[in-house]
Amino acid sequence: MKRIYALAMVGMVCLADVSGCGKNAGNENEGETETYIGESLGENVEDYQLFPTLDTSFVGDPMPYYEDGVFHIFYLEDLRDGKVGYHPWTLYETSNFYEYENRGEVIPYADSIEKQDIALGTGSVIKDESGLYHAFYTGHNDTYQPKEAVMHATSNDMINWTKIPGDTFYAADTYSKDDFRDPYVLYVEEEKQYWMLVATRQDNEGIIAKYTSEDLKTWKDAGVFFKNDMGTDSNLECPSLLQYHGKWYLSFSDQWPQRQFHYRVSNTVNGPFEVPEQDVVDGNGFYAGRLESDGENLYVFGWNGTKNQHLDSEEYAWAGNLVVHQLRQKDNGDLVPVLNTSIKEKMNHELSLEPVGMTETIQKAGDDYTFYGKDYEVVEFKELLGSYLFECTIKNFKNSQQFGFAFNMDENAVGALNIVFNIKENKIEFYNSDEIYNRAPQSDMDMDFENIDELNVSMLIGDGVVSVYVNDQCALTARMYTSQGKTWGIFGINSCARYEDVKICK
Repeated sequence: MKRIYALAMVGMVCLADVSGCGKNAGNENEGETETYIGESLGENVEDYQLFPTLDTSFVGDPMPYYEDGVFHIFYLEDLRDGKVGYHPWTLYETSNFYEYENRGEVIPYADSIEKQDIALGTGSVIKDESGLYHAFYTGHNDTYQPKEAVMHATSNDMINWTKIPGDTFYAADTYSKDDFRDPYVLYVEEEKQYWMLVATRQDNEGIIAKYTSEDLKTWKDAGVFFKNDMGTDSNLECPSLLQYHGKWYLSFSDQWPQRQFHYRVSNTVNGPFEVPEQDVVDGNGFYAGRLESDGENLYVFGWNGTKNQHLDSEEYAWAGNLVVHQLRQKDNGDLVPVLNTSIKEKMNHELSLEPVGMTETIQKAGDDYTFYGKDYEVVEFKELLGSYLFECTIKNFKNSQQFGFAFNMDENAVGALNIVFNIKENKIEFYNSDEIYNRAPQSDMDMDFENIDELNVSMLIGDGVVSVYVNDQCALTARMYTSQGKTWGIFGINSCARYEDVKICK
């Protein structure tokens, strides 16, 4: 069933005749010089990099390091150029999360298939007490046995690095030789030593191993630090460990089956690390998250994947755009994603947002829209082009079937891409299709609608990516190439939801 909205589904949904709504005839002169929202402002309002990537490559596995007001975000650059070597370390820098400076490639992969690091993998950066920077990274070579090793490089400026092949080491005999990667290094003050966490396997299950060092050159196996506690045998990729406001946080991403960022919390660096009430902050459109703090705020840095063939309808591919969530610590120590405060403060230029089409049964009062509660109702807005911050509050939704946001609308105002609040299932869902009754969502997050009376929604749109933040409780990030250059809107299916204070800003 290709287009569920277009069918008269008894007791479920039928398509509103948007053309019968007169395309909002009362506002036909509103913004007529614009083909997309904000166009008439020209260069008076700056566009921002909300989800950066380069024109010729993509962002994989970020490795953030904070110092003196700047986040230095090393990442695996996915060039997709067909060469034998791949994934050099490349560097972005930002102090505000809406402007990024590309510092280019900083650690190259090897120049010969005979070398361990013909491909680079994830690692981390730390500065020693003398001021020297140390990068520990995965050296990967599919022709080697073992395939993976931990390797070392040093730098005085984080730009020019010297590799130290003599410091390379491989997995201890109790761990997997071919799964031994993603070293994360920190200095543990109470132990007076450096720790390195490594994603590996033992007894056919994913674990995080701990190594210790006094000098950042010689590392000693200190045993298993953490075992997979999710009831799967998945690898625990890209671990990170830091202390924030009295709690220790351990994070990792499960390589299968969920492919989501997870975290655990403890009162001490040695654990035990407990599962929080909700141990994920985003869906499977956000992967390989790493924690980093500026001392005051906590963030998680990950990526939103491209799609196969760069088509919205396809599955996720490896690497894409950088995505950064700010995390707020609750009183019980749990972490929740929130709209980045610096972006909120910067994107404060409100734009005109008048419908170009609206179902006749919807009541509009200023910036509020109340749905009638029958079948498919929709408010359609002008095209988007560039970066935007959309905000609204949604009320009176508990007796609803479904409602949400639609992107890339067709001639009937039906979205090819849909973010859906599914009240019955207590989920926020992303469908990369208009078939929301026929198939499973591509991404979803749990949300208990019974215990809340209103939804405060902030949505960042840009660079072919959309991140939705709801009630400072959860986020949902999705790849949406065609969120740009197409009309979009809000919809309800048998819903009396009321969207209040609807606005969009640059």
